[in-house]
Amino acid sequence: MNEKANENSWFPLIVVACASFIIVLDSFFMNVSISRIVVDLNADVSTIQMIVSFCTLITAALILFSTKLQDIVGKKKLFVIGAALFGIGIFAAVLSSSVTMFFVGWAAIKGVAAALMLPAIVSIISGIYSGRKRTIALATLGVMAGLADILAPLLGGLITTFFSWRYTFAFELIFILFILVMQNKIPDFKPTESKSDLDIIGAILSGICLLLLVLGILTLTKDVATSIIEIILGLIVLAIFIWFELKRKRSGKVPLLDVELFRDKNLCIGTSIKLLYNIVISGTFFVMVLFFQTVLQLNPFDTGLASLPFVMALFIFSLTAPKLMGKLNHKTLMAIGCIISIVGCLILSYQFKLNVNMLDLIPGQFLLGTGIGFMMALAADVALFDVPAEGQNNASGIITTGETLGSSLGTAIIGIILILGVMGGISTAVDTYAPDYSGDEQFHQEVYDYFQKLDTIEGQDSIVVDTADIIIQNAMATVMYALAIVLATMLIITLRIKNKNIKKQ
Repeated sequence: MNEKANENSWFPLIVVACASFIIVLDSFFMNVSISRIVVDLNADVSTIQMIVSFCTLITAALILFSTKLQDIVGKKKLFVIGAALFGIGIFAAVLSSSVTMFFVGWAAIKGVAAALMLPAIVSIISGIYSGRKRTIALATLGVMAGLADILAPLLGGLITTFFSWRYTFAFELIFILFILVMQNKIPDFKPTESKSDLDIIGAILSGICLLLLVLGILTLTKDVATSIIEIILGLIVLAIFIWFELKRKRSGKVPLLDVELFRDKNLCIGTSIKLLYNIVISGTFFVMVLFFQTVLQLNPFDTGLASLPFVMALFIFSLTAPKLMGKLNHKTLMAIGCIISIVGCLILSYQFKLNVNMLDLIPGQFLLGTGIGFMMALAADVALFDVPAEGQNNASGIITTGETLGSSLGTAIIGIILILGVMGGISTAVDTYAPDYSGDEQFHQEVYDYFQKLDTIEGQDSIVVDTADIIIQNAMATVMYALAIVLATMLIITLRIKNKNIKKQ
């Protein structure tokens, strides 16, 4: 079948967008279900968090290998296999009676499935649509992710709170069934390479590289020294991987990844932007959920409601951005988005307090989500704009790898910055209420330990309350400033987009 035969039909987009939707939905469902899973499976929080980390590691390690499999198996076939495996993994998780069974289903099987599906989602879209239709299609993936951001905390919190965590995951099976039933709406893509072209050594090197990098990122908040060693080793393996792939291509063999694609300036810029905005999104959700649930003591459902301004803005403006392409180009829209988000961070930097009025958080959240929405809609289109047809599969793997690393980096980096903010807040509080102990590191540590163990500030002495307020304000402000710096970096990168070939469509 001609891959472009269905360019005038939006059915293929609907099918693959459902896959994008449930992958995002699943990760949020897991976040709101952890406490119930711990009780139901007689586990502990650290074990469940390890399972979540292992799933991320499996997906990250297999992404580039999966990207190459598209050329050998066919992108549609690989996508359908991934969807079927995803359903099997989720079904096993729903029925699990032990931590081991849950690990096998949710982490192992579903982790492999996500690795098969993620690169195929982007490459199927780029293989079917072109021009303005591709811009709309890629933006729709961002819209579906935004929709999942909205629904997951509310729906997941509601079902988990009043029914069972098992029903939240079972809900995903509806979309898997839809994908499998509607798979014929996706045109067939013939394999372009044979099994003999598979680069086994490159696949092993890429897997080890990504495994080390993501493992180092995930453990940053627990053991910084070990994490740095893992990241350095990952970068060394990355250098070996690049050397090996260049050597393989020069000898006339098919590489796992055509690293010469990185000469495409827009591909590098688009992927970098996707990596950075995923850091912002995951970091923002991490600190907001932590503030709403730990400081304000909100339940999962109310936390979802409190986060609505941010996720609603993500959804609305990722949907709006393609419609503005007739008036403004990619660079201008994305630069405007960066500036709007920076303003949102600066507003939020002084809003997080013990006595905060939830209405006060709406403007900052909405502005932050608005700007990110523009970037979600357009970054992938920028990355793929100059990539030739034969390089689309490789490019999709590069983009997906950037997204995965960004999501992993977000929570880890922002977690460290939050801790630094807490320590800075303690220093300010001690200078204010106990100046005699300003230089006493042991006293500072004792204050830190005290607030770590403090479940609630209700009924506490006024000095304790005031001290907690200073610590919270300083920590959250530090995080917001850090996110603003990431967004400023995105703005600088965005201004380097080559507009020569990316015109108003």
